[in-house]
Amino acid sequence: MVKTLSFTGVEGNRLVADRFGAEGAPVLLLHGGGQTRHAWAGTGERLAGAGFSAVCLDQRGHGESDWVASGNYAFLDFGRDLVRVASTLTAEHGRRPVLIGASLGGLAGILAEGHLAPGSLSALVLVDITPRVDLGGVSKIVEFMSANMADGFASVEDAADAIAAYLPHRPRPASLEGLAKNLRPTPDGRLRWHWDPRFISARHSDGDVARAMAEDELIAAARHLSLPVLLVRGGRSELVSEAHVAEFQSLVPHARFVDVEAAGHMVAGDRNDVFTEALVDFLETLEASATPA
Repeated sequence: MVKTLSFTGVEGNRLVADRFGAEGAPVLLLHGGGQTRHAWAGTGERLAGAGFSAVCLDQRGHGESDWVASGNYAFLDFGRDLVRVASTLTAEHGRRPVLIGASLGGLAGILAEGHLAPGSLSALVLVDITPRVDLGGVSKIVEFMSANMADGFASVEDAADAIAAYLPHRPRPASLEGLAKNLRPTPDGRLRWHWDPRFISARHSDGDVARAMAEDELIAAARHLSLPVLLVRGGRSELVSEAHVAEFQSLVPHARFVDVEAAGHMVAGDRNDVFTEALVDFLETLEASATPA
């Protein structure tokens, strides 16, 4: 059974989540930029079936969570919210959560555990993200997110067409119900992505110096990761190359690594079966030696 919850972020912002499975070790799942908690629905169900309590969270400015009045959408802001939510889950379960973070969610995890509040998490799973990524791939993602930001779409089908053009390797889903959850109706009758436009506007305005500073901050944080870490890369990732993986393994020598063949940056969406199998194997290995927080 799925239960909808809410948490409070560091600015008093409401954060909405779906919980799959009430019992078991807590697992917190954070989506990538421009996504919502619904990206994890299949994984959440599988984790609950394996005996875990999976909490899939809409990050600030995304989905049903609050758009923050401050417009603070830096990586550190997402990391600070994560620290707050992790603390709440630890108090509830008596043990620290494992974080599964895709892209933006993974960066929040690196900063939370390696810089802001070490010891907040029991383990970290990074889904196709490392401190240093291919900037060309980032630009392509930002361009796609920006393309229909102002005008929106006339229908869900139009949005599906845009995604199909952007991800030609992914089979078009038989049902558009999941995609509809990532769109919001607006007063002019158009459908727009379910995230605060200021999130992507900030990415456009960031200069080279700001991007380099964020990268240096993430690399420094990664060096301080001492908890169990799993890096899952899409074999056809547009962001994370083999060189990026090698660099990450030099920063975090104890990290495990899984390459998901035929998956791009959206690993869980492209090959959810293979991704979830690797994830459950990692979590069950952790559980075999786990001790309460």
